[in-house]
Amino acid sequence: MDPSAGDGLLSPLAYAREDESTDDRFYAMPRKVVHIDDHAIGALYAAVLPAGGRLLDLMSSWRSHLPADVRASEVVGLGLNAEEMGDNPQLAAHVVHDVNHEARLPFGDAEFDGAMCAVSIQYVIHPVRLLREVRRVLRPGAPFVVSFSNRCFPTKAVAVWLDTTDQQHVRLVRAYFETAGGFAEVCVEDRSPQRGDPLYAVWARVSSGTIDGRP
Repeated sequence: MDPSAGDGLLSPLAYAREDESTDDRFYAMPRKVVHIDDHAIGALYAAVLPAGGRLLDLMSSWRSHLPADVRASEVVGLGLNAEEMGDNPQLAAHVVHDVNHEARLPFGDAEFDGAMCAVSIQYVIHPVRLLREVRRVLRPGAPFVVSFSNRCFPTKAVAVWLDTTDQQHVRLVRAYFETAGGFAEVCVEDRSPQRGDPLYAVWARVSSGTIDGRP
């Protein structure tokens, strides 16, 4: 277990995982599964993400869940499996990068107009560092949407996620935004469909008072 996990927000024990092997080993095999309702998350993205913007799909996979009518200028994926991201028709480019090994993102300051992270925040062991990095690579006013359900790969999810309820997950992710700082008006939405798995989202925009994504 990484003794710095949790970034001081919670004890490192809260970010222990059953499988502590390196994530690149676990994700070396493509896992083309969907843990979220495509229509529900698509409607949220259409409402929040800017049309015509350059978007970052953080912890990306074989689907980005963007609706067909979201006309981004470019969507860049960052994830752990090149084959999965290569199968994603909405990605213009992708980068293989392990955010648990290196939270710093391989992008310059203020490169993106929006970012999303779908059903992956439960695997992050340095959530505050990661959100600060997302803030850095976003332009002021750009949104970052974190969405999640009640499904996951349990051996790789952090202990605090497995030991808490859906509503506690919402409060936890909100705390990540608030502790990272530099985000304005954190919003919480329950986008659960009438039938199927629940869908929650926590999102906020980079504060307009930041310079190159930094306070």
